[in-house]
Amino acid sequence: MQPTQFINIVSTVPLVAPKVLKSELAITPATTKTVLNNREVIQRILAGEDRRVLVVVGPCSIHDPKSAVEYAARLKALSDKVAERMLLVMRVYFEKPRTTIGWKGMINDPFLNDSFDIHAGLRLARKLLLDIGDMGLPAATELLEPITPQYIADLLTLASIGARTTESPTHRQMASGLSMPVGYKNGTDGGLQVALDAMIAGRTPHAFLGIDGDGHTCVVNTRGNPWGHLVLRGGRGGPNYSPDQIQIASEKLSAAGLPPRMLVDCSHANSNKDYRNQPNVWRDVLAQRIAGNQNIIGLMLESNLHPGSQKLTSDPSLLHYGVSITDGCIGWDETEALILEANDKLAE
Repeated sequence: MQPTQFINIVSTVPLVAPKVLKSELAITPATTKTVLNNREVIQRILAGEDRRVLVVVGPCSIHDPKSAVEYAARLKALSDKVAERMLLVMRVYFEKPRTTIGWKGMINDPFLNDSFDIHAGLRLARKLLLDIGDMGLPAATELLEPITPQYIADLLTLASIGARTTESPTHRQMASGLSMPVGYKNGTDGGLQVALDAMIAGRTPHAFLGIDGDGHTCVVNTRGNPWGHLVLRGGRGGPNYSPDQIQIASEKLSAAGLPPRMLVDCSHANSNKDYRNQPNVWRDVLAQRIAGNQNIIGLMLESNLHPGSQKLTSDPSLLHYGVSITDGCIGWDETEALILEANDKLAE
């Protein structure tokens, strides 16, 4: 009899159960403290009870754990210097949504060679998050595949839902069950409504298909996650961080019954997709915050050890150390200077 399904499936590969990977790479007391303490701080920032500026900063994507650990060590040292006025959270992004095709991130293809060893990718991701958490540095990531949180969510202080997936019911349901604050990016067209709808959906209880700690398919029942916030990242029409645009966003949030607080992404369309423009966005938005706009709770920077980006070729050994293989990033020296400058201005 001719088959009616699996016609386009080449193979299926069993994956380690979440609880097995978690037992092999167990969360440590130090990382537990990092995660819980900093989630609480971010909740206070979102509630307007903590006036520190939230800064989510780090590589566009992680492709080399060694350079990521070096970056984390530098960021931790910088974080200690500015802790009175700023909370620094490292971008540790393992999953990359693609407009068409391209490298999908370290979890999906950790060896950068289309081998798609997701088992190894999950191990590398969990190990890196533990290394960073043990330093006392909180980590943020974008969650793309709805199964991924079962493997790494216990190590995350902050999560985001990307511009391409904010409209997805699957991701809104997933966000409703996450244990950390979640940022919802505006749509790729620059419109805010999909993000507002996502925030409302994410605050609501849901029941949906997922997996449990044993890797078994199950019905996931959630409470709803009240700690959502808007992330402005611009759109096809250009940037959306001007004072007028932030005022409009605040009004729309309030009208929807949502807290009128937001984080501004200095990259993507807000920088017109040129990493060298990020410092201009950073200074503009920071000036608005210093001038009294407390609805701006934070900023995001794409930053790496060295500036720019490089193409991923068929020979990963030729890649330059500490340089992004996805979006261009500002380098460490400029990152450090921007954050120290901001700290001084916030102290005035």
